[in-house]
Amino acid sequence: MFSFLKKKDTPSALSVPDAADTATSTHEATAATTPSAPSWRDRLKTGLARTRATLTTPLGELFSRSRIDEALLDDLETTLLTADCGVDATQWLLDELKSAVKKNKLENPSQLRHVLADRLTTLLAPLEQPLDVTAHKPFIVMIAGVNGAGKTTSIGKLAKHFQSQGKSVLLAAGDTFRAAAREQLKAWGERNGIAVIAQESGDPAAVVFDAISAARARNIDVVLADTAGRLPTQLHLMEEIAKVRRVIQKIDATGPHEVLLVLDANIGQNAVQQVKAFDQSIHVTGLVLTKLDGTAKGGVLAAIARQCPKPVRFIGVGEGIDDLQPFRVDEFVEALLSGPEKTA
Repeated sequence: MFSFLKKKDTPSALSVPDAADTATSTHEATAATTPSAPSWRDRLKTGLARTRATLTTPLGELFSRSRIDEALLDDLETTLLTADCGVDATQWLLDELKSAVKKNKLENPSQLRHVLADRLTTLLAPLEQPLDVTAHKPFIVMIAGVNGAGKTTSIGKLAKHFQSQGKSVLLAAGDTFRAAAREQLKAWGERNGIAVIAQESGDPAAVVFDAISAARARNIDVVLADTAGRLPTQLHLMEEIAKVRRVIQKIDATGPHEVLLVLDANIGQNAVQQVKAFDQSIHVTGLVLTKLDGTAKGGVLAAIARQCPKPVRFIGVGEGIDDLQPFRVDEFVEALLSGPEKTA
């Protein structure tokens, strides 16, 4: 029913030209002749096209009916479940819609679209909490997730995001079990002038410990600590990630200052279980939702909001360096529920 799109997690997707490689005059000339890149809103809307198709096509049919009745509400429930909003969130949204219909004496189904957008915004609003890395120095971010979620690529994008804010960044290649992860971080660090602390093998906690010590010595603003991919059912392996957290606390009693869980939007309701399992082991403080462009299951954020609410720090809708951005609920709901583009 749903279309799955596997993302290729390669450092080449992260590389961007260094400013020193391009003269100012050449840059200005290129800017004058090259069409501007799509805005984040445009990329978000494009990225959510599959989820939007799951919602807006049936919603358009539902909201064009002649009256609001139980049959319409039943079909609306099916539509929301199909978009992976989850049973709890779907029931909450339906209850809110029924209440609005009764309170405002709504009769025209077209009026429900605005109500749905408003209630969905209300549901997701608590998840919009931008990450502030200025409270500590170094600000230690521990990053976890299952293999294939896009964790390593997200770390590179996050590093570039913080660099663009004028922050110095250091990467800790704590995934000592997967050589490809270390090589990806090293390659990205070399291209963008970011130091990477890594070992060919050994204890992930030791790598992170060395990275924090180096960050202190070099006056680094942000440390991004990678960890090995783990399934939440692998309890003995989850304990190794918990050990990394404990080691961070030994070197800095206030850390880690953020524990980010990277989630692949393709997994739908399994994302809820991952949040719960990782939170139990490492106390997740924020989420990064990737690959929203490859799924019809973007509604999973509604399920997370109801069952295991955690701040959604960033969402990703592509492989480009700028396709990971802070989560903004108004933009998300607009991109999710907007109709087809109008042509002149």
